Amino acid sequence: MNERFVKHATFVVERTYPASPERVYQAWADPETKSKWFSKPEIFDFRVGGREYSKGGPPEGPVFTFDASYQEIVPEQRIVYTYTLDSDDTRVSVSNTTVELIRVGDGTKLIFTEQGAFFDGHDTPEIREHGTGIMLDALGKLFEAEVGA
Repeated sequence: MNERFVKHATFVVERTYPASPERVYQAWADPETKSKWFSKPEIFDFRVGGREYSKGGPPEGPVFTFDASYQEIVPEQRIVYTYTLDSDDTRVSVSNTTVELIRVGDGTKLIFTEQGAFFDGHDTPEIREHGTGIMLDALGKLFEAEVGA
């Protein structure tokens, strides 16, 4: 039998975007826009108590399942959600995430804070933080394309 363990961690990733807090918020709140930088949700109910659910991954696998519940939404300022992440049929983590949007000049500073419980070595805080950085960079490319348009 494999030994079970939990690694708890908190990480913070910050980005500054050339877009207003209203526009950055809309990129999180609109399923079509979110699918351009995150994943296309199968369920998307963006409200306190609402749920976001998506499945996907590389063709060779594994299939990742993201299942989130929105806990707090302050339009154009803050989004808080809890989520589970599964790899195929294995639960790899449970997290609490806060996204803060702060106006800086003509742009927005986004502060992404995740507090997670990572299970049995299937995922690590370091890997998750790296992936979050890539995800937030993809969001930034969306705004850079709009500014360049």
